[in-house]
Amino acid sequence: MTVAETSRPAPEARRGSDFARLSRRIAEAGLLDKRPGYYAMRIGLVAALFGGTWALFAALGDSWWQLGVAVLMAVAFAQVTLLAHDLAHGQISRSRRVSRIAGLIVGNLAVGLSYGWWMDKHTRHHANPNHEEHDPDVAPDVLIWSRRQAEASRGLPRFIGRWQAFLFFPLLTLEGVNLKVSSFRALRRASLKNRGTEGALLVAHVVAYLAAVFVVLPLPMALLFVAVHQACYGVYLGCTFAPNHKGMPVLTAEDELDFLRKQVLTSRNVRGGRVVNTALGGLNFQIEHHLFPSMPTANLRKAQPIVRDYCASLGVDYVECGLLESWGQALRHLHEVGRPLREVRP
Repeated sequence: MTVAETSRPAPEARRGSDFARLSRRIAEAGLLDKRPGYYAMRIGLVAALFGGTWALFAALGDSWWQLGVAVLMAVAFAQVTLLAHDLAHGQISRSRRVSRIAGLIVGNLAVGLSYGWWMDKHTRHHANPNHEEHDPDVAPDVLIWSRRQAEASRGLPRFIGRWQAFLFFPLLTLEGVNLKVSSFRALRRASLKNRGTEGALLVAHVVAYLAAVFVVLPLPMALLFVAVHQACYGVYLGCTFAPNHKGMPVLTAEDELDFLRKQVLTSRNVRGGRVVNTALGGLNFQIEHHLFPSMPTANLRKAQPIVRDYCASLGVDYVECGLLESWGQALRHLHEVGRPLREVRP
């Protein structure tokens, strides 16, 4: 089952609901239809960027310009990851089999990210965004996301939580490595489907990646290349996903919201035009994406005025701001929820 299918409420649950009425408007506008032409062009451009970056790496050889290539390669890896995201939501193909095979290729093999593990994690996020008990993206593994988590924190989250707003971006430099480690750890789970295939593709990625880097570059430069590439990759992904929910209301079991309000009130859109839209892979239209996960990225912009006006008619807050302001809101939230830890006397 795809993320899109899992995160939609059952048809009987949304019949006659606020979301059902909005959904009919969106469907009548044709915005749920697939966009094969758009994705053919996007896949071609991303593939050219990915392959071209590796070709440039091979052509430059032993050169300090490779550090610039490492940054460019981080952009290429992030764009491939965003394509894997769209595949998981069923935005590109109606066939789950095609989406799964393509996801394994672009996720596991191309960038070293377990498609099955990430899909399961992201499915749970979409079902309960910003929910303390159910959303893995706000689990207090390293950072804390609410006052209640701060008061209950122990160990590393409690230590980092005091000044986590200042440590947020430095910590993102480790996110690329963290995703790869989490992908390999997920192979131990019996619930992960196609573990053999996933594992073989992950190993193939790591072997090919390291072999290419250490064959072309001398050891010190190779180590520096990997560090710069993985750090920039982690920061790029973090800056793509963090503006969407961080700093928005964190829900608990006491909050009883219908599907529409649960998705809208915990999400934030980011303004910025085509540049931001391309850089964030369409995730700047996070509200529309959460309401209609299987909607092709190219249609999210067209759905925005319909969703925004509909939310206004219901009196539901619809939040959007610029990219820098979205990061500011996220950092202010992180600093505020860490206040109880800073007030504790040593």
